[in-house]
Amino acid sequence: MDSQQIDRRSPGPRIYLAGPLFSKGEQDWCRQVRRSLEEGLGRTIFWPGDMPARSKEDIFQANCAALCSCDLLVAILDGAQVDDGTAWEVGFCRGLGVTVIGIRTDLRRAGETGTSLINAMVEQSCKSMVRSVEELVQAVRTELKEQGRD
Repeated sequence: MDSQQIDRRSPGPRIYLAGPLFSKGEQDWCRQVRRSLEEGLGRTIFWPGDMPARSKEDIFQANCAALCSCDLLVAILDGAQVDDGTAWEVGFCRGLGVTVIGIRTDLRRAGETGTSLINAMVEQSCKSMVRSVEELVQAVRTELKEQGRD
């Protein structure tokens, strides 16, 4: 697969996994979520953490190309606050009309109201929010079926 975008030749829907990837713990969690999705769905998941390190401009352009070619965005939304880049990816995909499914396993609440899990703009950009990897696999499977892409 070309590291700059999701391979359009691959069969099935193109799924982009967004999440923080700046510490070893964050990278390991993203890899675990991706592995669970790939095993549970039988599909390859695009993760920007696999892209080679390059200039800021190259990273930005490659991520935009991948986001523009995806059918579904899965966003890891853990942390005291949602990662800045992940929040941007969620908003960008929402603007493109791409379905976003969020996963937040963090026990802390980070939203504006007593019922909010995270920032209202990010939370409302997600079609669904789940609290475990098992729920995530099921939510993605359900969404793909609704889209006729299963």
